[in-house]
Amino acid sequence: MNKPIMAKATAVWLVDNTTLTFKQVADFCDLHELEVQGIADGDVAQGVKGFDPIANNQLTQDEIDKAEASPLYALKLKFNAAAVGEEKRRGPRYTPLSKRQDRPAAILWLVKFHPELTDGQVSKLVGTTKPTIQSIRERTHWNISNIQPVDPVALGLTKQSELDAAVQKANEKKAKEGSVMSDDERRKLVSTEQSLGMPEEPRIPTAISGLETFTLSDNPAEEKQEGDHLDADTLFNLPDDDDGDDDDKS
Repeated sequence: MNKPIMAKATAVWLVDNTTLTFKQVADFCDLHELEVQGIADGDVAQGVKGFDPIANNQLTQDEIDKAEASPLYALKLKFNAAAVGEEKRRGPRYTPLSKRQDRPAAILWLVKFHPELTDGQVSKLVGTTKPTIQSIRERTHWNISNIQPVDPVALGLTKQSELDAAVQKANEKKAKEGSVMSDDERRKLVSTEQSLGMPEEPRIPTAISGLETFTLSDNPAEEKQEGDHLDADTLFNLPDDDDGDDDDKS
């Protein structure tokens, strides 16, 4: 752990019960120095009860005494063997309440434009559960008709680097399995920057211009001659009436 648990409550306790400088408290609790000053002035963390770091095995009194004696001394978090590996918590990440309503739109974007991502990868990217992802994949979500796909990076639910890393990992896994990918899938499996720099893919023409004007013949010269006469004037201009009859005569 790089910072104490309940960092702001710990800062409140340190401000109220020690003579540590604002910078020392801020560095230890991973807060801004002005935020710690706001705690001391009563403008920040109003109503937050202080969290004793000594009683909760995060600091020792000797460590606090050293820091109070020297303003340049940096507090060191007490080693706790039980907390080793705690930062590498598995499972979906925490999503703030203000952004939780955006998760279905982000999930729909991921399953639509990056179907190669597994449910586990999508879950880690946007902080959701696999049943929710499955319901959106199968379009059985209760609000699927009102959900519009939105890039999770634009919504602030994940970082572009994290999305690119997940897509690249899916690419490597698919390559190891030896499955064949289409051109569209291959373009999706690269990062955004690489995709923008890729050249245009050649497309197969739907028809070959001029082929429809020729007919099959044993004589190539006849094919060319007949093809030359199959123009608009030949097809739509009728020959003049040479029988001498006047259609206007009664």
